[in-house]
Amino acid sequence: MNTQLAQLIVNGIAVGSIIALAAVGLTLTYGILRLSNFAHGDFLTLGAYLTLLVNTVGVNIWLSMVLAAVGTVAMMLVSEKLLWSRMRNLRATSTTLIIISIGLALFLRNGIIFIWGGRNQNYDVPVTSALDFFGVKVPQNQLLVLGLAILAILALHLLLQHTKIGKAMRAVADDLDLARVSGINVDRVIFWTWLIAGTLTSLGGSMYGLITAVRPNMGWFLILPLFASVILGGIGNPYGAIIAALIIGIAQEVSTIWLGSQYKQAIALLIMILVLLIRPKGLFKGTI
Repeated sequence: MNTQLAQLIVNGIAVGSIIALAAVGLTLTYGILRLSNFAHGDFLTLGAYLTLLVNTVGVNIWLSMVLAAVGTVAMMLVSEKLLWSRMRNLRATSTTLIIISIGLALFLRNGIIFIWGGRNQNYDVPVTSALDFFGVKVPQNQLLVLGLAILAILALHLLLQHTKIGKAMRAVADDLDLARVSGINVDRVIFWTWLIAGTLTSLGGSMYGLITAVRPNMGWFLILPLFASVILGGIGNPYGAIIAALIIGIAQEVSTIWLGSQYKQAIALLIMILVLLIRPKGLFKGTI
């Protein structure tokens, strides 16, 4: 039982680190753009499929992830140009934005199915044996995923805390109109928001495909844990989203001991409901 629990915690940390990357992107877009983007999970799926596309023509998996992130960011910037900037100019309500984001999610998912089909696919990577730590099997891919997630989060921390654009992003998140009056280039902040969100989300999708399989609905099944992480961590707080994602990832995996794997998603929903009932602002202050 102890070995099984340790194994599930390790699996939960791996999944939680992937959820953390995408949740940071989601909380940034809400904190700065006030956008609840239900297409976020499908951008994660797009990142995984773009990685697959580049990888299957013979490109190294790590370079494939980088190129996929570029493609995902480009698609997010296209959606910003065609949809979100126009909606902000029209002062669209949050309900309108949510409906548009759901439509965008369906467009992306069906586009992926049209191009790549609906079957599960895998990257062209060598099969490696799992490492054994006192009876706990840890696949090498999980260790790589965790290492990459830590590096990405450290890079985000340095950018937000020690660069001019990071300070500008925090200012815009606090008060958009005041930031604009203060001379901050809001359009540049919006560009960087999508750049960071797209890069982290694409990396999350690529890593998720590395430890499971690449399939069209992978992002859709992660959208509930993503929103749960954002709410639990405090909306607009990237550090809170990271900690909350790890909590949810571990809780989902450990729950399979008693509930079975088919109820994993229900755990994220239960956590989200409890947080909204008991502490609606989340565990941490909702700010960047």
